[in-house]
Amino acid sequence: MKCRFCYHKLTHEFIDLVNAPPSNSFLTKDQLNEPEVFYPLKLYVCDKCFLVQIDEYKKSDEIFSHDYAYFSSFSTSWLDHAKKYVDMITDRLRLDGESHVMEIASNDGYLLQYFLQKRISCLGIEPSANTAQAAREKGVYTLEEFFGADLAERLSQEGKKADLIIGNNVLAHVPDISDFVAGLKIALKDNGVITLEFPHLMQLIEQNQFDTIYHEHFSYFSFSTAKLIFEKHGLELFDVEQIPTHGGSLRIYGKHKDDTSKNISPNVTALLHEEKSQGTYTTEYYDGFRNKADRVKYDLINFLIKQKKDGKKVAAYGAAAKGNTLLNYCGVKKDLIEFVVDASPHKQGMFLPGSHIPVVKEDEIIRSTPDYVLILPWNIKNEITEQLNYIREWGGKFVVAVPEIKVL
Repeated sequence: MKCRFCYHKLTHEFIDLVNAPPSNSFLTKDQLNEPEVFYPLKLYVCDKCFLVQIDEYKKSDEIFSHDYAYFSSFSTSWLDHAKKYVDMITDRLRLDGESHVMEIASNDGYLLQYFLQKRISCLGIEPSANTAQAAREKGVYTLEEFFGADLAERLSQEGKKADLIIGNNVLAHVPDISDFVAGLKIALKDNGVITLEFPHLMQLIEQNQFDTIYHEHFSYFSFSTAKLIFEKHGLELFDVEQIPTHGGSLRIYGKHKDDTSKNISPNVTALLHEEKSQGTYTTEYYDGFRNKADRVKYDLINFLIKQKKDGKKVAAYGAAAKGNTLLNYCGVKKDLIEFVVDASPHKQGMFLPGSHIPVVKEDEIIRSTPDYVLILPWNIKNEITEQLNYIREWGGKFVVAVPEIKVL
């Protein structure tokens, strides 16, 4: 196998999570009696450009199908993050009614709806039919397509270049990273700006966030590697922010290389230096990550078995993709976790892939009064503990497994 960016032969294994079903391939009751497809879940790091990438992967057109299960608008903290971003970037770039905004992987219109409120023209690009339809119902004009150089060229010829191109948590989902970034350059106006948000590889390693590895994520990025990829396509990163979403993400700001209207922020040099000082330019930095994952695996299994032996009930909250990676790698089934609650009606009544744990409404927590609620999307644990604080009335407690087992 060769690196998807620099085509260097990949030989350095980062982590092998063995195999798992796609994390958002929820099952109906009838499908529980049918064979379930598992795919290898092994990552390599390129020892030339240090892009971390998956070995075998499910085809993107199979993953982002008509019934894609993830809808962004069901997280209040994510909606708040989106609104604050829109307010910030509108002011920073002085966007107005003459501006045009494009979001790639716009999901259900969770973010672009706030540009519409400001009367700023926007276009969503979203390959999943059901989330694209949800966006249209919010009034967000949405193309139901994958983004790449061909689509960007077509939009350019139609006079639809953007002053601002947004991509939140999409960069990792792209199988052909070079085609994607080439498309960004084509679709961007001469003085336009690109902002992308993605989980920071350095934080993934430092905080043991192995559960953020799943088949929908083809690549994992340090800032230095992202910078290399942009530069190859005539784009320049002129600013970067470290933000708390998803356990530690980056928001990068890109422009055309020949756009001299924007100064390079000191943040760029500072983060490059930080990554280098941590050792991200050496293969040794990526060694031993599976040992960290295994510690979580053994501790979680021991915790759940102890509760079972003690007659305690454990439920989970958040049918998130990261939760499915955790449960499948740990081999947890519904004998140890009775059910998982999720706010999305698109997941309720379904079953988690691999573990077959049923997904139910929040009412089930009140009815069954579990002793522990395992929070699977630990990145929004504050939102969840506040929402479910009533479990403390019967002595219920919250638990997170990453970066280590902790009772809250």
